[in-house]
Amino acid sequence: MLHVALGIALLAAIGAPASADDTRDISRETLAADDGWAAAEGGTTGGAAADDAHVFTVRNRAELVRALDGGSATPKIIRIAGTIDANTDDEGRRLDCADYATDGYSLKKYLAAYDPRTWGSAKPSGPQEEARQASAARQAERVEIAVGANTTIVGLGDSAVLEGASLQIKDAGNVIIRNVELRDAYDCFPVWQPNTGGLGDWKSAYDNLWLRGARQVWIDHVTASDGDHPDAEEPTYFGRNYLHHDGLLDITNASDLVTVSWSRFADHDKAMLVGNSDSATGDRGKLRITLHHNEFESVVQRAPRVRFGQVHLYNNRYVVPDDAHDYRYSWGVGTESAIYAENNAFTTPGHVEAADLVKSWNGSALHQTGSLFNGFLVDLLAINNAYNSGSERDLTADVGWTPPLGAPIDSAVKADHDVARGAGAGRIR
Repeated sequence: MLHVALGIALLAAIGAPASADDTRDISRETLAADDGWAAAEGGTTGGAAADDAHVFTVRNRAELVRALDGGSATPKIIRIAGTIDANTDDEGRRLDCADYATDGYSLKKYLAAYDPRTWGSAKPSGPQEEARQASAARQAERVEIAVGANTTIVGLGDSAVLEGASLQIKDAGNVIIRNVELRDAYDCFPVWQPNTGGLGDWKSAYDNLWLRGARQVWIDHVTASDGDHPDAEEPTYFGRNYLHHDGLLDITNASDLVTVSWSRFADHDKAMLVGNSDSATGDRGKLRITLHHNEFESVVQRAPRVRFGQVHLYNNRYVVPDDAHDYRYSWGVGTESAIYAENNAFTTPGHVEAADLVKSWNGSALHQTGSLFNGFLVDLLAINNAYNSGSERDLTADVGWTPPLGAPIDSAVKADHDVARGAGAGRIR
């Protein structure tokens, strides 16, 4: 019995999968045959075919980078144990923004150089902008981490964290990421863009997870947030919030066949962008994405914002907290987008109306049924058309497609309850 007890303790120490079945190995699991767009055209298996030599347990950045093998396509399984901080050197020493700064960069000098009252509206250039770019490049070498094809990344146990990293799946396919918290992809060196939005704005570089030209990706039971550095607590410079984070999950550049399930996106401004430009016509016929049983809590906007893609949204949960006064919208209906939304639940405080939930960005259509708003069934399409400002055209209900794949869809009431209990890292059952 002593040996059994020691074995159980060892499994707990290395982070055994959080499951009622201790023999379950989630790292070998593949996407079910009907689970959304990532199940189409051959499905998504990640690194399930990896041999024993390509199954890794990693505990720090150096081990993670070695296991990923430069983004190689060799089938591999990577199990994250504990917290991995991307802002560390090869010896594991913690790096902060001062460690990356080079060529005389300082925020004080940058602000003085490009103050709109003296610099004007021209794009920043000259010594401080060059120093910012050089400093940003040093940080990017540490925090941008490439994930190659035929890869599964899973968290062990219920507390696996990848902090400060921007995981990037670029021109690669057949990837699974599950049961891990992606936290605080913090850009030390945001750039000032004088002409953005009319008033100028700060632009940061890193998404927690970025799919570019990716194909057949399953993201499941992931938690993504700004961690301990919410942008809302950052100072204001040039009249704009000094943003250090970009997206939580962005899916762009003709990425295709993606399923995002049972994940949690929280405490962030721009959560999820699908399609990066109105002029990116190469996205036509791509960006086929399923989002189901996800929670968006305390998210200001882009949950998601869609261009071009055929996006199936069902059984998702949206929560706007009582103290949220910067909420903008949840569904962004963009150029040539085709959102098919079913049985999603929204909970908001009194100052957020049902008319606020949908925002048209040159979109033309939205299919929605079964939307639950503070406990009442509502027609978000009709409400949007009735309350739009007049500067936007009415949306039609015909998006030109119906979802070919999808598990049975629950009522919005049931989904709201189940997602609150089951979405996010550490909750695979």
